[in-house]
Amino acid sequence: MPERILLTTTSFQDTPGTHHDLLKETGWEIITARGPLTEAETLELVGDVDGYICGDDQITRKVLEKALPRLRVLSKYGIGVDKIDMQAATELEIPVCFTPGVNHTTVAEHCFTLMLALVRNLIAEVDHTRAGEWKRITGHEIMGKTLGIIGMGRIGKEVIIRARAFGMKVLAYDIYWDEDFAETHEVTRVKRVEDMFEQVDFLSLHTNLSPETQDMINLQSLSRMKDGAILINCARGELVNTGAVLHALNIGKLGGYGTDVLDVEPPPRDHPLLTAKNCIVTPHIGSRTHESVGRQATKCVQNLILAMKGEKPLAQVNQVPVKKK
Repeated sequence: MPERILLTTTSFQDTPGTHHDLLKETGWEIITARGPLTEAETLELVGDVDGYICGDDQITRKVLEKALPRLRVLSKYGIGVDKIDMQAATELEIPVCFTPGVNHTTVAEHCFTLMLALVRNLIAEVDHTRAGEWKRITGHEIMGKTLGIIGMGRIGKEVIIRARAFGMKVLAYDIYWDEDFAETHEVTRVKRVEDMFEQVDFLSLHTNLSPETQDMINLQSLSRMKDGAILINCARGELVNTGAVLHALNIGKLGGYGTDVLDVEPPPRDHPLLTAKNCIVTPHIGSRTHESVGRQATKCVQNLILAMKGEKPLAQVNQVPVKKK
């Protein structure tokens, strides 16, 4: 009987490319679903699958326990594993693979898409012209403005490179500081996140979601920002407190919020940020380009193939030995 693989990532499924051929050549039986899945939806599908290519499905301890003893590997499409109970996966000896280094260019470009759209009132202007109106709003330049970066990992660095090309000044915070990169690109280090808020015209989030970073953008932090500052979030929706951002937008404290992520995905129709003032929400497409999907999907399948053979994958999150059938 061939191995059965559960595949839930929609960009993998919807984007043509050689990753489909690579998966088909394995001879495995592929079971597909349209993620991201809730815990209940995931529970219905696991239990009789040997491998799982997952996106941002809710993979809880309950899900992992049901998936055993058959499940041999989780192959994460992407780098964020905050939707996976990593402690449970490690305790249950389930290897979790991931795909670092494949989407930083694409996400960085999306950050600037949001940033420029906000400062030039792009969405409003397009809506005016489509409605037959010739209404012109005066925008702003980003040249000479100060950009704050929280998280100077791969994506944060790519954003910094582009910011310097636009003539922006850059402040950054990261626990793990790359002095050579910072010196080369003239990045000023901020020792505490709190010291950054009042100095920046733009703030872009590029940190992992953890108990320490959840709601890091809240009423207190927003109150310290410059009036009219713009917030960009292409990391995780839970990094910001939705109510606090909504309030800051309504009173004009925030000049705009550009986000590719929300605290609930997909959001309900009445999610307050979908209709908020000076807010642009895109449906978690920051890494969804043909180029990036091809890189992520290929590495994801390669990880799965290696792990299913009992060999070391290209990149693994937890220190759990892979198992042969």
